[in-house]
Amino acid sequence: MIVNTLRFSFRDGTSEAEKEEVLAAMRRTASTEPVAFATVGQYMGDPSEGFTHVYCAGVPDLAALERYLHEQVHIDGDRLIIPHLQQLAAFRFSDDPDPELDGKILALHARKVEMYPEWGRLLDAIPGAKGSFGDGTA
Repeated sequence: MIVNTLRFSFRDGTSEAEKEEVLAAMRRTASTEPVAFATVGQYMGDPSEGFTHVYCAGVPDLAALERYLHEQVHIDGDRLIIPHLQQLAAFRFSDDPDPELDGKILALHARKVEMYPEWGRLLDAIPGAKGSFGDGTA
């Protein structure tokens, strides 16, 4: 299982209706075939970190992750979601013991950025992005 977790907050000026639209888009992405389990909701960590919400999705393996990354609903959703994010921190973990797994995941991400450069630019435009996105994004 590969689990990807995103902690995030919305940009100032994002209306409640826009927030609900973003969360709905995330839930659509989380309901695609490759996803084994997911949750989208409130962040319950330290409020001083500035995060308000979380997205977490688990996929069974690398092949499922590749399908997930290229699901049209995921690509379309990100075009709606990413411009509303002020802060984003990502991390992932897995029960797969392959020592090369992280590099393989980063390669999948890099391939997606090559295929969809506008997606990479959207990620790069998030002011408070941190974590491992695989394309040099901090």
